Amino acid sequence: MPYADAVAHAFPDVLIPDADGLVFTGGTLTRETIVEAYTRGVFPWRGGRAIPWYSPDPRAVLRPGAMRVARSLAKRARHAGLAVAFDRDFRGTMVRCATTPRAHESSTWITDDMIDAYCELHAAGIAHSVEIYRADDHAPVGGLYGLTFGRLFHGESMYHLVADASKLALWCASEALAARGFTWVDCQVPTRHLMSLGAQAIPRAEYLASVRDNARWASLHESWAAWRVDHVLPPLG
Repeated sequence: MPYADAVAHAFPDVLIPDADGLVFTGGTLTRETIVEAYTRGVFPWRGGRAIPWYSPDPRAVLRPGAMRVARSLAKRARHAGLAVAFDRDFRGTMVRCATTPRAHESSTWITDDMIDAYCELHAAGIAHSVEIYRADDHAPVGGLYGLTFGRLFHGESMYHLVADASKLALWCASEALAARGFTWVDCQVPTRHLMSLGAQAIPRAEYLASVRDNARWASLHESWAAWRVDHVLPPLG
């Protein structure tokens, strides 16, 4: 049954975003609430102590298999001595997304409670990570995590410790999801960086329509540990 876990009713029936995309404040980070949020086009993000939930207009999305790959990125994939793994270290990927310094940001929205909640979703096959490692010593150098429902992958956060490692994680995710018939990678908020990688900004109404249509598809809630994208990066040995 598609979205069998979506049993919570934590949000009002009508969600109207403000100028920043905020639609609701409050609630808890339970598995049921998070599932309800994503299957309604909503996600938790930055804000105060009370949990802020967003549904921005426009919405950034990337078509799986259609990431714009620069020649320099393809060269790095071939010669940088990197490898990829899926779902090898989900918690570690979230923690590194939370703790890796970012330009123009002094804090993170990825709280300990959020890490615990998403790790529960990972154990249920709902949340997943794509991880980039140095091939020689298996040190993690980049990655991303997100959630899947139906044929949508909702990207949450990325990090990199070496140049282009997060881009390589996104490329690996894009190719792996395309091979399995996914429709969109939800990138949430449009940025110049995402647009340079091939993402597009679509109206919130169009995105919500795709979320409703997506509800008819059964979800692939299982481990990604066996996934491979040999044409992008070799698997971690």
